[in-house]
Amino acid sequence: MKTTALHETHKALGAKMVPFAGYDMPVSYEGVNVEHETVRKSVGVFDVSHMGEFLIEGPKALELIQKVSSNDASKLTVGKAQYSCLPNETGGIVDDLIVYRVKDETYLLVVNASNIDKDWEHISKYNETIGATMRNISDDFSLLAIQGPKAVEAMQSITSVDLSSIKFYNFVVADFAGIEHVIISATGYTGSGGFEIYCKNFEVQQVWDKVMEAGADFGIKPIGLAARDTLRLEMGYCLYGNDIDDTTSPFEAGLGWITKFTKDFVNSEALAKEKEEGPKRKLVAFQIEDKGIPRKGYAILDEDGNEIGEVTSGTMSPSLTKGVGLGYVPTEYSTTDTKIQIQIRKNQVAAIIVKLPFYKE
Repeated sequence: MKTTALHETHKALGAKMVPFAGYDMPVSYEGVNVEHETVRKSVGVFDVSHMGEFLIEGPKALELIQKVSSNDASKLTVGKAQYSCLPNETGGIVDDLIVYRVKDETYLLVVNASNIDKDWEHISKYNETIGATMRNISDDFSLLAIQGPKAVEAMQSITSVDLSSIKFYNFVVADFAGIEHVIISATGYTGSGGFEIYCKNFEVQQVWDKVMEAGADFGIKPIGLAARDTLRLEMGYCLYGNDIDDTTSPFEAGLGWITKFTKDFVNSEALAKEKEEGPKRKLVAFQIEDKGIPRKGYAILDEDGNEIGEVTSGTMSPSLTKGVGLGYVPTEYSTTDTKIQIQIRKNQVAAIIVKLPFYKE
């Protein structure tokens, strides 16, 4: 089992540790509801150092990224980031990722922890004929997500950069918490604003300590993976391995907006055809009308009790205090306000398809 550089810090804070993507990770400290509310109303900090980082460099860097990713990375200027996915050859998704343009010919790809080896192999396969310089720096870097509406105000004292000037999906390389050359990125997967901080493993303890110190007056708390999941689900953000995988297409998953046919990329011809014809199934968001918590793998039924799909993510939303979830259904059942049922153990519980996000400020 791998550990992050902050492993002992989490244990000292009383975190409940669980295996996740090959790492021993903090799932919660005080409890999911408290931590969730901290991020929605104030500021919290996550250790997400298990995520993978690849550097793609040189005159062929953009060509490689354009080939393997669905979004149009030629639109990126230095200091901008982009959400994208790696399509596979059979219509599914290898992974979702963020692409950062660090310099003219240097790109940083941030990938999911469970897919580091798979992604590396997939990109390397296409790089054989392209010849960009690739470096897997995942084991050398740490990543903290400082999230919540008070993140800017709470962190301003530990950097010389005007944090409020960094727009969403933009980043700067600057001083932070007494460390030079840290990536401060206005990204995150909570829907409550904030930053992601990339630094070297040997620097992250200092960054964590200064972040906790600077945020003390704002009620900052460490946040575990359980609240990260409820926060992202309230926004309807896909989780790889649940809502998207090697068998789900970007159009089924509602990721058509990151699939750009301004270029040729892996399986683009087949995906263009799917766009034209429309997917046969779609990822939908639903809300439980009665009592009950939907969980991954539960059956989705029509009003007559016929099985039409499966829940891919589900939880009790701390903000709405209602059961919410995502799942795939045939396209004809995917319109908003369609009544469905969720098979929760022996009960068929009424639910309704709704528009995302579940959580609206």
